[in-house]
Amino acid sequence: MDDLSVEPGLEELLTFLREERGLDFTGYKRASLSRRIHRRIENVGVEGFEAYRDLLEADPGEQLHLANTILINVTRFYRDESAWAYMRDHAIPTIVDRKAPGEQIRVWSAGCASGEEAYTLAMLLADHLGVDQFKERVKVFATDIDDDALAEARSGAYTAEQLDAVPSEQRDRYFRPTNGGFVFRSDCRRSVIFGRHDVTVDAPISRLDLLICRNVLMYFVADTQRRVLQRFHYALGEDGLLFLGKAETVFSHADLFAPVDAALRIFRATPESAGVRATQLPPPVPASAGAVEELQAAASELAPVAQLVIGVDGRLVSANERARTMFGLGNAEVGRDLGALDVSAHPVELRPYIEQAYASPEPVVVHDVTLAGENGQRYLEVALVRLEVEPGRYAGVSVTFADVTELGRTRVELEQSTNDLRVANDELTSVNLQLEQSNEELQSANEELETTNEELQSANEELETMNEELRSANEELETMNDELIGQAGEIERAERFLAATLDSLIGGVAVLSHDFDVMVWNLAAEDLFGLRSDEATGRSFLALDIGLPVGEVGPLLHALVSPSDPDADRPGENASLEVVLDAVDRRGRPMRCRVTVRRFARSPEPDAKLMVLLDPVPEDEP
Repeated sequence: MDDLSVEPGLEELLTFLREERGLDFTGYKRASLSRRIHRRIENVGVEGFEAYRDLLEADPGEQLHLANTILINVTRFYRDESAWAYMRDHAIPTIVDRKAPGEQIRVWSAGCASGEEAYTLAMLLADHLGVDQFKERVKVFATDIDDDALAEARSGAYTAEQLDAVPSEQRDRYFRPTNGGFVFRSDCRRSVIFGRHDVTVDAPISRLDLLICRNVLMYFVADTQRRVLQRFHYALGEDGLLFLGKAETVFSHADLFAPVDAALRIFRATPESAGVRATQLPPPVPASAGAVEELQAAASELAPVAQLVIGVDGRLVSANERARTMFGLGNAEVGRDLGALDVSAHPVELRPYIEQAYASPEPVVVHDVTLAGENGQRYLEVALVRLEVEPGRYAGVSVTFADVTELGRTRVELEQSTNDLRVANDELTSVNLQLEQSNEELQSANEELETTNEELQSANEELETMNEELRSANEELETMNDELIGQAGEIERAERFLAATLDSLIGGVAVLSHDFDVMVWNLAAEDLFGLRSDEATGRSFLALDIGLPVGEVGPLLHALVSPSDPDADRPGENASLEVVLDAVDRRGRPMRCRVTVRRFARSPEPDAKLMVLLDPVPEDEP
């Protein structure tokens, strides 16, 4: 096989992966691709690219194995120690020194694999700034197209062997032992934001001070390398640094980057290529969710045509000003099911075209749609485009209604003039010019819509990174919830201990509120008078129907709570009063009962004011 780049069947397989599975490897070097795909074909035991494509269609899980074979994730902490020493001693101090106090520092690890380089960079920045300043000022964006690698990186968990190159003082400062391994400390972890991103097609993260992309460019063909480097140049701020792998260089792209230390593969973005940023690259991702929402609202409202956005659940998500005017929609209609609205069927039945738009990568256009209005019949051109938030996953469908009434009327007039009046050739030429102008306006409107869609896709990347921060915050909330559950268990054990203590007392005990309502009635009291705790609790002690003349206990209770004589000495905090009364126990046998009433000195329960002790008096006691 002399030329692997034109190997039969390879390009067809790559096109299938891109269009049907959302995996775009067309920018990779064909020799490496062919070698790795052949290796996977041999492992699964099929013959040739065509048979392997049939396997991919029959077994969706095979796509993951193929991606893991092609995307070889090789990384480790402090890989190429001399280069990282330069980062520590020169690059990072320079970046910090040129920043104003409190100004944010933004760095990006593109192709982060399992996250070792992103955490290495985070530790160096935290060492230089201090942990508190690091948490306030630094954002480390770490991206990859391998979802499995991103999941491993997000966990921040590594074995002792993987941390072998990390200095012991850094390991002790930034990692916490857990389950036989180590996990990156959670407060610093919130400044490291992981997300899925394809450097060959997705909009770059902007306003960067440092961009690390090591041993990624080497897999791309020259045109793809150039496109990716243009995106990197756009992403870097003034004097931003680019850190590449040992096998990579940008000497052939001197218009974009100049060497800082060529041997260590560290380069600086050149200011001469500012024009490239303005003409060839998409705009930067908005810095906040508020900016994203403002951009979305402004883009929709200023669209030159009426636009509806229908969610995947079939509900109306939004309608811009032109659409609200054209179809009489208000805020109350937003959020309702499309089928419940007149616009779902008039001026055209939308549901079949929405299903067609989900199935088609190209816009679905419906021509010659008529709409009756106050000024007569109008002609519309309806375009439906699926809104893709990430490869293979859609958020809904955009439906636009372009008013082509003037174009339709001109066409009708031209036909009538040709058939009936045989107008002059110069008039036909004038009409044709008008038609061309109208087509150009429609094309311009369509290009504006495509630009809006690209901006929304760029904004989605920032939302994904914010989602990662929310997940980290949720983990902390779960930890706090576990602590509260533990405290509740301790309180429950204390309550059970107190109840067991009261029930173990030999004599009867009743705890009363300031209104003499029974709050506690222990087992000894139940056994003495035959009244259960649930029957006594909540009732006034003076109203209990037991073999004790409770009315004669009333004066003792009142004396301890509030003396009848205001001038009398108030009993002390630990005062108690006692009386011996004739009573009848639960078996109907007469007895003498000593009733002792005490006031709580320091009750843990605010309503508990008095304790009544009920003790039978032995018969031989005078």
